[in-house]
Amino acid sequence: MNDHQRAHATFHVTGDSVTPAFWTDYFGVKPDTAITKGEHFTTPSGRPSRAPGRVGLWGVGSKSFVRSDQLEPHLRYLIERLNLSRPGLRELIERKCVKVRFWCYWDNETGNRVPDVPDDVRAMIEAIGGTIEIDEYR
Repeated sequence: MNDHQRAHATFHVTGDSVTPAFWTDYFGVKPDTAITKGEHFTTPSGRPSRAPGRVGLWGVGSKSFVRSDQLEPHLRYLIERLNLSRPGLRELIERKCVKVRFWCYWDNETGNRVPDVPDDVRAMIEAIGGTIEIDEYR
């Protein structure tokens, strides 16, 4: 496989009330992205932001850990790493007034690739009140 992966996924917790330290403690995972609304943050390039965050965000990605051009291994990695099937997660998400989603990168330059999101993964994210978004590039 070449160095450019044609698929990867990120799990995001978003909302005005997101406190990144809370979600880091809850999941026991250091985020790839952490923004507190109203505070300056470090951009993906490692530089300080010019403006404060407009919304809170906590995110962990699969790109550095999974080598696959298919989505399924990336999604399953994040589900396991974050233990997204744990009891009480949906209630916590609702109580904290946040939203959760999988954001998926999907390279479809050839136009003949179909994203592989298994039914059980869709059911699990829906069960916790989340969504799956696929950002397709052609």
